[in-house]
Amino acid sequence: MPKKHQMGAKQANADDDGKGAAAADAGSAVTASAIAASYDDQIRPLLDAVDRLRHLKVTQEGIQLPTIVVVGDQSSVLESLAGISLPRGQGICTRVPLVMRLQDDPSADSPKLQLEYSNGRVVATTEAKVADAINAATAEIAGSGKGISDAPITLVVRKRGVPDLTLVDLPGITRAPVQGQPEDIYDQVAKIIKEYIAPKESIILNVLSATVDFPTCESIRMSQQVDRTGERTLAVVTKVDKAPEGLLEKVTMDDVHIGLGYVCVRNRIGDETYDQARVEEERLFHIDKSMVGIPVLAQRLMQIRAAIIAKCLPDIVKQINDSLSRSSAELDQMPQDINSVADAVRVFFQIVKQVCNSLEKVLVRGDFEEYPDEREFHGTARIAEMLSGYAKKLPAQCPTSSDEPFLMEEVRILEETKGINLPNFLPRSAFLVLLKKKVETIDQVPQDLANDVWAYVEGLVMKILQKHSDNFPQMQSPCRRAVQSLMEKARARSAQHVRELIAMELVEDYTANPDYMKTWAEIMEGFDKFMEAVEDTSKPTRITLEGFGEVDVSHLRAYADLAGKAFDLRARLTAYWKSIVLRLVDGLALHVLLSVKLLVEKDLEEELGNELLANKLAGVEKMLAPPPSTGTKRERLRKSIVLLRQSKEVVANIMDRISAAGEV
Repeated sequence: MPKKHQMGAKQANADDDGKGAAAADAGSAVTASAIAASYDDQIRPLLDAVDRLRHLKVTQEGIQLPTIVVVGDQSSVLESLAGISLPRGQGICTRVPLVMRLQDDPSADSPKLQLEYSNGRVVATTEAKVADAINAATAEIAGSGKGISDAPITLVVRKRGVPDLTLVDLPGITRAPVQGQPEDIYDQVAKIIKEYIAPKESIILNVLSATVDFPTCESIRMSQQVDRTGERTLAVVTKVDKAPEGLLEKVTMDDVHIGLGYVCVRNRIGDETYDQARVEEERLFHIDKSMVGIPVLAQRLMQIRAAIIAKCLPDIVKQINDSLSRSSAELDQMPQDINSVADAVRVFFQIVKQVCNSLEKVLVRGDFEEYPDEREFHGTARIAEMLSGYAKKLPAQCPTSSDEPFLMEEVRILEETKGINLPNFLPRSAFLVLLKKKVETIDQVPQDLANDVWAYVEGLVMKILQKHSDNFPQMQSPCRRAVQSLMEKARARSAQHVRELIAMELVEDYTANPDYMKTWAEIMEGFDKFMEAVEDTSKPTRITLEGFGEVDVSHLRAYADLAGKAFDLRARLTAYWKSIVLRLVDGLALHVLLSVKLLVEKDLEEELGNELLANKLAGVEKMLAPPPSTGTKRERLRKSIVLLRQSKEVVANIMDRISAAGEV
């Protein structure tokens, strides 16, 4: 080439370079201006509030925050949004979730970067060293191999002109494991992705390559599983310069249901600067400008994020309040710190008082508020059932021998108790002998009831005692001994009471119950009919009598002289039996109710106090020493309450600002 032409070419090249540099400078100014302008001061408080909550780690309390989750081919898009160079092809953040927090800092002359991971560790870095810093943090979390972890790394980028956004970049989807990766790498990655995109508060930023068929993308398939209508999904189409043909049709037909729309971008190529990439982006596209470019993407993301924050804010307030109430209530139920014997004694008797109050509710007052759905704790109802069953076990009619003819037992007793006396007098000794035999057939029934009641009460006392002393397991063993001792005494008192009830029935045949004479008179109305059948051999031997039903009296004709007395004796026993059963039922029922009442109001507290004082308070502090896990739990709850209160204040401030501005 002639020298003149060579010089002309150089000059032309220089002119072109100057124009390119000028265009780059202009593009830089346009980009910065567009991104800065897209940041609306009216929504900044919302974004700041959520970032503050995220910094407080409120998510550790199970509270979901609005989050932009990036899935698909992410790295280049994140670079473009952040405006920093993350070296490619080095596996940056492919093995752990990367939370990228972009913060606009108008005063920053250069980017300020720092990593946060492993429970508060903070590492300052630079754009040139960020790759090494991320690799080191990843290796620390997920190991030096190729395995993955769900423990996140947070990259904070403070830079002038960047959009205020927080995005979560997840490990890339890998169908087939490469050497060094676990066989189930796909399942592990899919699990992490679904955990992040499943909450209704998450916005899914699905990064798609223009060179692929959208419906076949794995990231689309995953997002559709949790967001079928696409109302939470925004698509970013990259590499559009590689496949410009048909792009407009692909993003307008929307075969994959992207509810939040599409944004087409061109990321930097080779050594291009981000500003040069934006200029090329402007030249390349010939579609609706509202769907094109990183500045548009930044603005859309901030608007979408602000909208979902405003939508979710009331629910976040409720979650914070609910969690705060639960943690505060749980802390209130934690055992007190014990620093002296006096503290230990005070806590001991507080627990005893709580136990007695609970027992009084369920065993005396019938108040089941503490245990509405646990039938075994409904003490008055269960004891009433036992008393009802006891009354049914006592025979309503005077027991008789089923294999012995009618009145023959009475005839034998009359023969053995006859004496030298007037013939029409009924021997009282005969009545007492028969009475003793009948009462002895049932004397075990009331004893069984007493045993059943105290077995139930003992079990109930132990369950409620364990519930109230759950924070002091060392206390339960000595208290169990005290309860068992108290129950033995209660059983002994009840056994003595039963023996006295039986003895009272045997000491004398007495009742003031008018039903006795009434019943005896009703039965004796059949006396003449009975005697006629016995004495008149022409009469039928099978007759029906009041109180006895149909009976055969043929065998009594041989004992005609004793038959009348035998009938009278049976009539008296039958009438008197009702009074016996009534006294046994009422007397034992009232004894049980009184004993239970005394147990919960006085006896239990005294017995447990005696157990404490038996050794002159020796070991009481050890007995009430909480397990090691209690201190850890108390500290965790205190930190949780502090965090939730701070979170509540953050949310309250933003709600006040929104209310004052009339935005809600």
